[in-house]
Amino acid sequence: MDRVAKLASQKAVVIFSKSSCGMCHAIKRLFYELGVGPAICELDEDSRGKEIERCLMRLGCNPSVPAVFIGGKFVGSANTVMTLHLNGSLKKMLRDAGALWL
Repeated sequence: MDRVAKLASQKAVVIFSKSSCGMCHAIKRLFYELGVGPAICELDEDSRGKEIERCLMRLGCNPSVPAVFIGGKFVGSANTVMTLHLNGSLKKMLRDAGALWL
């Protein structure tokens, strides 16, 4: 859990992902298109990826990826992020976290 918290607080937006996951790709693309440069942690390329994945599951990520953290706080997975984007509150969260300036 400490490793996840430490990684999640290193940048305004952190996405835990797997390189082969289509939804992870879609969420990363969304953030890039919004002008955000998130930190990406590819669990399938990390030697401790399975351990991190178990921690994410304990946090309530089901499926475990994509798991999005904004401002060091767990936001949710793809469904939650897309809902926030569609209702307009994602940009405010990103501005509040210092990930967007406009």
